[in-house]
Amino acid sequence: MRLPISLKIFSITMSLLALMVVVTWLSVLNFHQLNNQVRALADYYLPLQQQVASVEILIRQQMVHMERVLAGMEVARPDPEFLAKESNGFDMRGVNADQIVDSSLRMLSEAVAEKGIELDRVTLAVLGKQLPAIQTARQHFHMTFRLFQIEAEEGTPRSEEIVRDALLREKDTVDVEIQKTIDLLNKLTQDTALQAKAEEARATTLNWIITAIATTLGLIFAAFVTRSLVDPVKRLLGGTRAVEAGDLDVEILVRTHDELATLATSFNHMVVGLREKERIRETFGQYVDPRIVKSLLENRFAADKGERQVMTVFFSDLADFTRLCEDLTPDAAVRFLNRYFSLMSEVIRTRQGIVDKYIGDSVMAFWGPPFTDPSDHATLCCLAALEQMARMEAFRAWLPEMFGVAHGLPVVNVRMGIASGEVTVGNIGSETSRGYTVIGDTVNLASRLEQANKFYGTRILVSETTRTLAGDTLAFREIDSLRVAGKLETVRVFELLGVAAELSENDRQRVQAYEAGLARYRAQDWDAAEAAFRECLAIEPKDQPSQVMLARIAAFRQAPPGAEWDGVWVALSK
Repeated sequence: MRLPISLKIFSITMSLLALMVVVTWLSVLNFHQLNNQVRALADYYLPLQQQVASVEILIRQQMVHMERVLAGMEVARPDPEFLAKESNGFDMRGVNADQIVDSSLRMLSEAVAEKGIELDRVTLAVLGKQLPAIQTARQHFHMTFRLFQIEAEEGTPRSEEIVRDALLREKDTVDVEIQKTIDLLNKLTQDTALQAKAEEARATTLNWIITAIATTLGLIFAAFVTRSLVDPVKRLLGGTRAVEAGDLDVEILVRTHDELATLATSFNHMVVGLREKERIRETFGQYVDPRIVKSLLENRFAADKGERQVMTVFFSDLADFTRLCEDLTPDAAVRFLNRYFSLMSEVIRTRQGIVDKYIGDSVMAFWGPPFTDPSDHATLCCLAALEQMARMEAFRAWLPEMFGVAHGLPVVNVRMGIASGEVTVGNIGSETSRGYTVIGDTVNLASRLEQANKFYGTRILVSETTRTLAGDTLAFREIDSLRVAGKLETVRVFELLGVAAELSENDRQRVQAYEAGLARYRAQDWDAAEAAFRECLAIEPKDQPSQVMLARIAAFRQAPPGAEWDGVWVALSK
């Protein structure tokens, strides 16, 4: 029986309409469940996750203020205005963190009272206990910090040390409570996403079963409908997998105006929060050299034992950084230090060194077995110091970009101290936090040599052992015989000038004149010593060590040191 074209079209239309009604009815049933999961994520789970991430960021910022206050109190002349500013910042971050926790608790109460969405009420109940635990731990940390300030102001070192230890424990407790909450929210979000994925898969399967019995036009229609519904979910799934793989630059684009778009927006906001948190963690977190981690995992050395090794230790410090920070905003100070540390650390690692730690604006590093050859560690450290000094030119060239001005920029200089000798090396710390580091007199000497640059006007000072191990490929100048604070032994101190083959003739003459003057100075032949040092200044008028020695000679002429004097200069300050 032949049917009119109109009837065929009508029949096809009615079949498509019937198919559409069936598909729509089944889709509504299945996507109702998906919508439940999406609303749970969009309305409660992801906002809670974002708020907890904000609390973590604020508490990290509190810890940064705390570290600045601690560093500011340890300097010779603490700046009350700087300490007050950082203390006020500490308080404000704490108030903001508590406010966000209170907001999260109100949101949690709304979620518990919500009847239109199926929620994981067991997990929400646990969160209802965990969020106050964060607040309590943070407040204990806050009060302990205040107690530490009081003890420090009263000048009771023993109480101050006890409170400092308590402060560090409270900080660890806050970290633990925050991590518990983040893990709980991550699991809740992942479980809900998996349930949404299951509902989506069920809806897709039913759509395909019904579409299989339709006409070619029905297949095209069903494919269109399926694509319009499934593609946003696939984008979200792909974004989730990208985040799981560590890609935090992913962004989901959904052009619809439904719950999937809301979920995509919330997902993008979550990724932004994770990206910001990762950036802060990378900036202020503790860095561990990959070679140390690899050696620990491969059991090359025991995780809880130390050993004696001959190594070279390096300290550097920015001159007048505390004063410089007073003119910088916190963001500018962080960008300043990040750029500086990146340049310096790259050189250290390229020269096979291990960056041990960052202490304020200071860098501590070391070279030695098993990371470097036993015969090369002193040379590699000295070469790294010279390259870092060269990199400072590029760093200074970047300052106009950071400050936004081309004139009136601060003078940025770095001082370095290097010492070689026997150290104790191993994993040192508590049961919960350890660091692979070096300790001993050599470490203390390197730190004191870095400080000694201040009164000699030099940039890089090394110990006699370092100069001997480095050999003749590098150029040095003996500066003085020094007895640093905290040590009884005399140390011959040398200035690292550069690569010997690249030293200019003027510099060679300056070294000879200075060392000749130093020999006459030790023999108390003040006239000959003065003549030699003035010859050195004639070659280089800005040679500060010569100026220092001339000032000493003038003082010794007024008050001779006596026949028993051994030519050693005693550094009374660190």
